Order: sequence, then C-alpha cells, then structure tokens
Amino acid sequence: MPEHLLLVGMMGAGKSTVGRLVAARLGRPHVDVDAEVERHAGVSVPAVFAAGGEAAFRRMESEVLAEVLGGEAPAVVSVGGGAVLDAANRAAIAGAGTVVWLRARPATLARRIGRGDERPLLAADPAGPAAALARIDAERRGLYGEVATEVVDVDGLAPDEVADRVLAVVGVSGEGRR
Repeated sequence: MPEHLLLVGMMGAGKSTVGRLVAARLGRPHVDVDAEVERHAGVSVPAVFAAGGEAAFRRMESEVLAEVLGGEAPAVVSVGGGAVLDAANRAAIAGAGTVVWLRARPATLARRIGRGDERPLLAADPAGPAAALARIDAERRGLYGEVATEVVDVDGLAPDEVADRVLAVVGVSGEGRR
C-alpha cells in the first residue's frame, strides 16, 4: 500500500487549497474526499445532506475514503473534516501514511467560512456559524490529535505559507525533494 500524505482538520482550515499546492510541489495526485463524494453521488454535498441527512453523507464519505486510501499511487489526500468521527475511518487514516492536522482557531474558521450557507452542519445551527464551528471544533479536536503525526497551525498564514510548513514537517524541501 502506498504512503499517502493526508491533511485533516476542520472545515475552513484549508485542506483542499493546501492539498492542491502540496500535491503540485510533490508531483503527486491530489484527492479531495468531499469532491470525490460529490463525483460519486452526482450531486453536491449539501444535496447529499438534504436527500439523506448526515448519516447518508457519512456512509458515502467512509466508502470513498476507503477507496481513495486503497489507491495504487501515493497521493495527497484532503480528508473531509468529519471523517474522523468514525473509528474505522480514524484507523484507516492513521494507517495510510503521514497525517498532518491543519489546526485553526474557531475564530479563524468563522472568518474564512462566513455565513456557511454551503456547509450543511453550519447552516442548520440556530446559534449561527461561529457558534457551530466552536462546538464542532471542540468535539473533533481530540480526534484530529489522535490521527495526526504532525500539526501545522494555520492561523494568520496564507495557503502558500501553510504548504511550505506542511512540506517542512514531513521533511520535504519546497521543491518537493527529501
């Protein structure tokens, strides 16, 4: 099984953007689990939530994650923020390669996400997106720590700077060489 580089963290932490940057620098494919769920479902993540609720989405997310991690070539994988809620997913993530937690304060996440209209877990919360992000972050923080082999704090950093730090913590120079 290939050694993947997996990015975990909350929505808004930059997993997709940074994943694309890191993959390009390493010359590896980039796989975004949420985008793959959308491709498999033929509809957006909010539409999956609307049709079957969070449980249906989580089932699809687990199936897609297993498929992605079983791929032949080492990839940079942007893991959906809630994938860590499932114990089997956590075991698969932890065993698939180097896991970097892109850690952000809830205030940073709220600033990046805004109203969260396209984020089903935020849009449905009557307390508003900032309160929802703080609650979700508190629920997941320990789970990200459980699977992470490295942590990169992203607060106040541009995506290129986060990509540089990800490469540094995994022992790769900015040009993608060990």
